[in-house]
Amino acid sequence: MGCFVFIGMLQFRDGPFIRPSVPFWRAVLSLSVLYQMVLVFLLFLNKDEARRFMVYFDTGLGEQLPERSYADQCDLSMETFKNQVDIFVLAHVVGWYGKAIILRDYWLCWILSVTFELCEYSLEHQLNNFAECWWDHWILDVLVCNWGGIYLGVKTCQYFEMKQYTWVGFRQIKSLRGKAKRAVQQFTPHDWTRFEWKATSSPKNYFGVVGLMIVALQCELNCFYLKYLLWVPPEHPINTYRLILMFLFSLPAARDVYQYLMASGDTKLGAHAWLMICNIMTETIICLKFSENEFPVPAPMVVKVAWSAVAFIVLFAFPLWRFIIYQPPPPIQLSYDDKDE
Repeated sequence: MGCFVFIGMLQFRDGPFIRPSVPFWRAVLSLSVLYQMVLVFLLFLNKDEARRFMVYFDTGLGEQLPERSYADQCDLSMETFKNQVDIFVLAHVVGWYGKAIILRDYWLCWILSVTFELCEYSLEHQLNNFAECWWDHWILDVLVCNWGGIYLGVKTCQYFEMKQYTWVGFRQIKSLRGKAKRAVQQFTPHDWTRFEWKATSSPKNYFGVVGLMIVALQCELNCFYLKYLLWVPPEHPINTYRLILMFLFSLPAARDVYQYLMASGDTKLGAHAWLMICNIMTETIICLKFSENEFPVPAPMVVKVAWSAVAFIVLFAFPLWRFIIYQPPPPIQLSYDDKDE
């Protein structure tokens, strides 16, 4: 792995970022390739072999785990609230802070936050971990943890957007304190691009943003299903390592997607984005393969009908109305006399 990453740092193409260094993001791309290779290896194992394979990472793995339900006591009292608060509350905040840094869009993060809670409602017949009290879903998760992380992430984006960037070489800095400050600045962005996705401006942007949201939700759901199917405890460090890798993979991948959607002409999707899509899709295929005979309870009819209606509206009805039926009025052209008046 170290040899492959080193070769990738020398030979892989440059990504969209140059800080802290170009070879660093080449190394991230190399790790993304290695992660895809591990996923393909897992895909060709059966479920029992995959669970035994996890023992090579930690000898404590490979044993079936009980699933915790958060919907046992749903009366809204201080005692039940304290019982629901654990380390994963902080994980919610940090996770949505990272998503806000990746997507750089307040409303897109809010839509994903609410949609994921609806996904938990829809899949609680499969995973007990998704069964939560109503106030846990909408107050503790959406309004407290998720909103707090999104708010802090957006504020961080606004800080980098308004910051004045001046890059001076080490040799031009005389004081030791100035050199130390410049060394720390090496790990901050070289510049900052505000993401304006403009989802309804064109069919390309609309379906690109919808696809981005679907992939982001898949990434979230894969985390829970992989833990359950491979018998990995939620607090195990391997889950943290995966999330850190996904965060590093997603930063340049989201920038690649944004550049592809905003650019005109013959523009190709970047390598970081393609590999990120492949990683998440391969994880999803693994979950589907290992889910055989794991979830005997079928999805409720209301869930099937509701998501079918959402898919029809999002993928057919709304784009048909927005881009074909509805013709927005042309912008008003003011003459110089009108401007003077």
